[in-house]
Amino acid sequence: MKINEKNLCAFASSATPVDREGWLDLRGEVGKSYQRRWFTLKGNLLFYFDKKGDKEPVGVIILEGCTIELTEEESYSFKIVFHCEAGRTYFLCTNSQASMEAWMKALACASYDYMKLMVAELQRQLDEAQAEEAAEAAALVTITPPEEEEPKVPPRGQRHNPFNKVADGESKAVPGSRHHKESARPEAVRKRVSFRDIHTAFGRAVLAHRAHWRAARSAPQPPPLIQL
Repeated sequence: MKINEKNLCAFASSATPVDREGWLDLRGEVGKSYQRRWFTLKGNLLFYFDKKGDKEPVGVIILEGCTIELTEEESYSFKIVFHCEAGRTYFLCTNSQASMEAWMKALACASYDYMKLMVAELQRQLDEAQAEEAAEAAALVTITPPEEEEPKVPPRGQRHNPFNKVADGESKAVPGSRHHKESARPEAVRKRVSFRDIHTAFGRAVLAHRAHWRAARSAPQPPPLIQL
């Protein structure tokens, strides 16, 4: 892969946002001594300078096809290992456990392959969320409550007091209603009698009883019995 050094230098010193920067000790595979360098991480490019504020970097490490691993050589040290043919290994050392963990995490997440994995995982989670939402929407059943009808007044002949006990077989129709008149039995025809006829009939009965009482009273009484 051809790299334009001029473009790399311009990118290293540009105002592009920096993912992480700080002092690290660096050594290669050949030498055993560490050299202190100022590192700047931008995307998948790790630049290192002799001093902080330099315009041109001493070198750049392209973080593709590599792994970030711990080493046992020095305290708080790790390495960048390239697994391709004739791949190099860079040894880095920090001054604290927290700084080492932060650098290792930032470098491991800087590669393009890692970004592709993250995008694929996020897409998978999005698809699952959309599928669940669609399933929930399909499972929902809209229940429309029935319209409440106003109570209707029963016909006049069918209204009755529920507290009144009605014998079996009797009609519950209200007297005077059409249903009551239709179901009622025909009454016997009464003969109209004048008051004079009623007075005469009852008067004769009274006179007969009075005459009988007087006759019984005036009859001779038998002598009383003397008991010995």
